[in-house]
Amino acid sequence: MWRPWGNKKMPLRIHDTSSPFSCSSFKDIQHLCTQDSSASSKRNANVFYRVRIVNSLLRSWGPARTWKITDSVSDPSISIPGAEKRVVVYFTTLQVVRSTFEDCKTVRSILHGFRVSIDERDLSMDSRFLNELRGILGQSNLTLPRVFIGGRYMGGAEEIKQLHEIGELKKIVERLPAAEPGTCVVCGGYRFLLCNECNGSRKLYTQKSGFKTCTACNENGLIRCPSCSCNFLFFFFFVNIKAKILG
Repeated sequence: MWRPWGNKKMPLRIHDTSSPFSCSSFKDIQHLCTQDSSASSKRNANVFYRVRIVNSLLRSWGPARTWKITDSVSDPSISIPGAEKRVVVYFTTLQVVRSTFEDCKTVRSILHGFRVSIDERDLSMDSRFLNELRGILGQSNLTLPRVFIGGRYMGGAEEIKQLHEIGELKKIVERLPAAEPGTCVVCGGYRFLLCNECNGSRKLYTQKSGFKTCTACNENGLIRCPSCSCNFLFFFFFVNIKAKILG
C-alpha cells in the first residue's frame, strides 16, 4: 500500500553561495547598481570630451579652409563677358547619373535662395551649351554643374557648397542686382520656345530642294527665349571665335 517513511534521513542539498550571481543581501545589489551608474557616467564624460576636441579642431581649421577655397575659385582668367550682373549656371536635368543630377539640383536650390538674376543653361535641352562651356574653360572632359557669378568662374558643386557653408557665397552674390519679380511673359520661365520656322519638327520643305534640316533651332526643335537670353547669340559668337583662335 503506502510506502513506509521510516526514520531514514533525507539528504540535504546546500546551495553553493560562492557563485558570482548570488547576493547575500539587498545592499550588494545597490552596490552593483552604483558601480554601473558610475561607469556609464565616465563613458559619457569621455564621449563629450571627444566631441569637444573635434569641435576645437574644426574651428582651428576653419580660417585655413576658407583661405584655400577663396583662392582656388578666384581665377580672373576664366570669365564670361556680358554676364557681370547675373549668375550663369551650366547644369543638366537628366537623371542618368544620379550624383550629377543631385549636385545640379542642390546648387540651383542654393542660388535660387538669394533671389538674383540667374541664367540657367541646361545641357540636356541644347547641346550648344556644352560646346560653349568647353570653349570657356578650355576642357573637353567636364563635370556638372559649373557656376559663374558676375561673369567670373566660381567652380562646381563642392566649391559652391563650401562657400555657402562659410558664408562667403552670400557676400559675393549680394553685389549683384536683385532679380525682377515674376516669370517671363514670353516663355513662362522655361527659357525655350518652339521654333517658328519648323514648328519643332526640325524639317523644312522647299519646292527647289525638297526637305532639309532646319538650322534655326537646336536638336530638340527649340530656340532660346529672346526675352530671357538676349545675350545668348553674343556668347555663342564669342565662343566660336575663341575656339578658332585656340585651335
